[in-house]
Amino acid sequence: MLKGKKAIVTGATAGIGKAIAIKLAEQGADVAVFGTNLERGQKVVDEIKANTSQDAFFISVDVSNTQKVQEAVDQVIDKFGTIDILINNAGIVKDGLLMRMCEADWDRVLEVNLKSVYNMSKAVIRPMMKARSGKIINISSVVGLTGNAGQVNYAASKSGIIGVTKSLAKELASRNIFINCIAPGYVETGMTDTLGDKVKEEILKAIPMRRIGRPEEVAQVALFLASEGANYITGQVLPVDGGMTM
Repeated sequence: MLKGKKAIVTGATAGIGKAIAIKLAEQGADVAVFGTNLERGQKVVDEIKANTSQDAFFISVDVSNTQKVQEAVDQVIDKFGTIDILINNAGIVKDGLLMRMCEADWDRVLEVNLKSVYNMSKAVIRPMMKARSGKIINISSVVGLTGNAGQVNYAASKSGIIGVTKSLAKELASRNIFINCIAPGYVETGMTDTLGDKVKEEILKAIPMRRIGRPEEVAQVALFLASEGANYITGQVLPVDGGMTM
């Protein structure tokens, strides 16, 4: 589906990002793995190279840092020649009630989750415009659609990603660059592993399918949006949540 394509996946050393990076490579894309954990990042690269014939390499980069992002994207272009697909997946949580939330926790979540989308998208737009082709897929969250007590910073960042998606899609549609958004529900990742059993029981009650999702299920949707099969889709938000938000 993606033979010859060149992709960047941020936050790709674990969870949803890792699953997406591997899925894109399985379908023929060369992948630049962006993250901050060298050991985990190299394991993802090694797994891609062991199981596919695609090229992959890891770049350690803080995606909230505008200059470092531009330098990292330049490295990818130097190696791959172009960028066809960008997956903005990097994200963190620093949960707490607003009345107890420190400014640093608010700022850091917005920087990593939302500013990174600005940084990465701006860095790849020029080469995509030159090629008159590109796919940018942003990973938001159902929390960005519904809100969630104790996550005002996270919800704000994920809602912001939806706004960026729709606005940028309008800016770039005429250039054959398509921007879409995935809003995962509760998925088996390091973020959800820390939830207690009682919390998980309450979550399952809100999911019509009565189970937590898998990273690979989000990766399948990302693959579709990155493929030619989604060439008439832009500016859309697709929940992958077992029916939570219907």
